[in-house]
Amino acid sequence: MQKPAPPVPREHLLSASEIERWNSAAEAGGLEAALLHLLHLHNQSSLLLREQIEKAKKEAIKSGRRVSGLLVDAVNGGVQECFINQKRIEGEIRSLASTFMRFSKQTDQWLAASHSINTAVKEIGDFENWMKTMEFDCSSISAAIHNIHEA
Repeated sequence: MQKPAPPVPREHLLSASEIERWNSAAEAGGLEAALLHLLHLHNQSSLLLREQIEKAKKEAIKSGRRVSGLLVDAVNGGVQECFINQKRIEGEIRSLASTFMRFSKQTDQWLAASHSINTAVKEIGDFENWMKTMEFDCSSISAAIHNIHEA
């Protein structure tokens, strides 16, 4: 099945006055004048069609550039937002790292202090035990001297 021919655009149709001029040229000056007139009309319509195509092409390029610019702006806006968020996150990471280091140093200081206290308590306990031993030894010696003195 064959597709029907597309309709001829209105600017390509000859007006009634042009048809009459063509007929009168064919009658008056002959076929050659009519063909020259027809060639002239064809050149004019070709020129008009080229101008319209060029205008449409320029508009299409302009629209394409505008759409391209809008798309780039839309994508760049998202990328820029991601970049800003990444910078914020990196800043927070640095802040958390410094806070962690501070807490780590503080914990090490507390651990050293508690170890020192624990050592001191052990030494006090050892000293107290030594004192009790010395007290017992002194009381034993005192009792022995007292027994010797009484005897």
